[in-house]
Amino acid sequence: MQMGFARCTLAVVLAGCTEATPTNTPAPAPTLTSEDEALRAIQELVEGHADREEEGRVLDLLRALEPPVLDAVVRRSDLGRLLAAVDDRALGPDHRTALLGLLAQERLGHLGIAARAALVDALQGGQTDAAEERAIAAIFEGTRGPDLTGLKNAVDAGGDERDLARLVYHDLDDEALRGRLLAHIAAEASPAGELKVLSDIDDTLYAHWKDTRYPSGTVYPGVLAFYRELDLGPAGDGREGDLVFVTARPGDRTGLVESHTHEALRSKGVGEAVVLTGDVGSLAGDEAIAGRKFEDFERYLALYPEYRYVFTGDSGQGDAAFGARMVAAHPEAVAGVFIHDVVATPPEGREGHRARGVRLFDTYLGAACEAHELGLVGDEGLSRVGRACREELGRVVFATDAERATRFADLARDRERANTRLPEASRLAGE
Repeated sequence: MQMGFARCTLAVVLAGCTEATPTNTPAPAPTLTSEDEALRAIQELVEGHADREEEGRVLDLLRALEPPVLDAVVRRSDLGRLLAAVDDRALGPDHRTALLGLLAQERLGHLGIAARAALVDALQGGQTDAAEERAIAAIFEGTRGPDLTGLKNAVDAGGDERDLARLVYHDLDDEALRGRLLAHIAAEASPAGELKVLSDIDDTLYAHWKDTRYPSGTVYPGVLAFYRELDLGPAGDGREGDLVFVTARPGDRTGLVESHTHEALRSKGVGEAVVLTGDVGSLAGDEAIAGRKFEDFERYLALYPEYRYVFTGDSGQGDAAFGARMVAAHPEAVAGVFIHDVVATPPEGREGHRARGVRLFDTYLGAACEAHELGLVGDEGLSRVGRACREELGRVVFATDAERATRFADLARDRERANTRLPEASRLAGE
């Protein structure tokens, strides 16, 4: 912990005094230790248009705060307003440059992961200029090891379009800076012992393209439980929050498409996830779709080299080819590929896919059986997915009794398979 910061009363800071207490005089008890007090002071100073004197006082206040108070203030402040209120001037002083240097470098060591992520999020908002990009890079480069993994995941949290992939590959315009950041990520990577759970959306999360077996828009029974068990891991003690949707839907520079996709996912019961979008060219056939998804995967792998990966897709649009390419190119990183069969692939076709590391399934209980065989889901997890499948399938309103009976027959077949893998106490009951 660095020492020696000037300690001032709130009144002195607001008056612009930055004098430290003389060393030969007993230091008075600091009164600027309340985060609420500091937050009120900052709010008053940046309310409306801050002049150069008020900007200077903000900097003095931030310099004077004790580390725990500074961390809390950064976490709780309206950082967007703060960054917008402090400027560089043609004839000086360069208060904005000083503010970025203060938070992103000088006192970065006094900020926890949540505060660093909040600062990155504020810098990422709107159009990032060169100084903001350098500050973002400095925050990441000043964070190492498991803390860097935590920071990356914190930036990805929130369920919106401002995620790590957009930050690195779209918002950072300086290619040299991007390369330096990616090199730092690679150098600091050590196995996290967890999975990133990648998934397609259409005909994988819910029926929406070629799958006519379920009413359009139906979230597949058990799919959310399957994602969760993969995320938690076989022991059920993993970190939640590693769900990533890889879609061929074209994205855009503004993030509006990603924002709309997040809203659609929330309407389907997905609380938080990252979305990696495609482009217009990737819609030109299954091969193009698979190629763009593979490109997105490799870019994401460069952001999280410490993780292993699983992918869940469907047999309607190039996902099997994408999954096979993942396995072939990165066998050490890809723990499993699961493909929801929506086009009735014959047995010999399924075996051909399996030989390439791609496992087809009919129900999400069947997918969980495949994951259990690979050691990615434990006994209790397999049982939980089975119960979720049964409960959620019972709520689906099919057009005919025959359709309903066929789907229950699919589930019964996978239930029998699951029960051969489960201890007696965890086995699934029939319909």
